[in-house]
Amino acid sequence: QVQLVESGGGLVQPGGSLRLSCAASGLTFSNYNMGWFRQAPGKEREFVGGIRWNGASTYYGDSVKGRFTISRDNARNTIYLQMSSLKPEDTADYYCAARLRFLGSSSLWEDYNYWGQGTQVTVSS
Repeated sequence: QVQLVESGGGLVQPGGSLRLSCAASGLTFSNYNMGWFRQAPGKEREFVGGIRWNGASTYYGDSVKGRFTISRDNARNTIYLQMSSLKPEDTADYYCAARLRFLGSSSLWEDYNYWGQGTQVTVSS
């Protein structure tokens, strides 16, 4: 059974930093490109960024480019989302997702094969 479990969410002040983790099990992790998505209350789900199966390349949504960094550790079956210079508009539930690497990269939620349950991030003073 495939599981993606996000952790690291919480309350942070504007301008602060936070690192999210997503631990995968039940799959061959290196066979998957990975992505992060978020959804704020009352808003549509948004692509945050993605990373190739071997970590060789990353790509980001415009709203987080330059502030967020995605990395992965295939030995630990884990990806990370390092968030810096956080803004109140970054407040959302954050989700990781896995997509078979032979399918290529995608910024669309429905293109992924597996999804986590999410972790909440609140940016507020």
